[in-house]
Amino acid sequence: MKQILLTAAALLGFATASAQNVTLNVVLKPIQTLVVNNQQKIVNLEYSTTDHYANGVESNNTDHLNIYSTGGFEVKVKSANAVLQNGGKQIQANSIQVKATPGSDAVNGAQYAQNVTLSGNETTLVTSANGGVNKKISVQYKGAGGNEYINNYIANQNPTVYSTELTYTIVSQ
Repeated sequence: MKQILLTAAALLGFATASAQNVTLNVVLKPIQTLVVNNQQKIVNLEYSTTDHYANGVESNNTDHLNIYSTGGFEVKVKSANAVLQNGGKQIQANSIQVKATPGSDAVNGAQYAQNVTLSGNETTLVTSANGGVNKKISVQYKGAGGNEYINNYIANQNPTVYSTELTYTIVSQ
């Protein structure tokens, strides 16, 4: 019996507690997505009256852009062409203005640029120190007034169309 007790004591004496540490990291990577409203992928600035040529025309696009960002961001816009051409005639892209406003689910604290002129260079349209999920930005496009386009209609084209592709980008701030 003594031997069993001594063996049990020896076993217990040699048993030690063992602990291991684990490092847990929460790794956050930036994610920014920008989606143009599918029903607003074509924007027309249509001049069909003398008033349109004199005062310009607008296209208001509510909730035009949908933003997801894991932190502060900037939304930029640029035109593929500085000059919109049709035949031998042209319209300067910078005669068209873009104005951003909060959409139906706005980004808290965002700053929205007003009357940005289109350019072949990226121009900041929205700046935010905060991120957000499915935040909306409305965009207004405004074509020139003052009869600026009066000599841009081309005979036998009905209508005469000048086009450029706009690219919106989102970047971390």
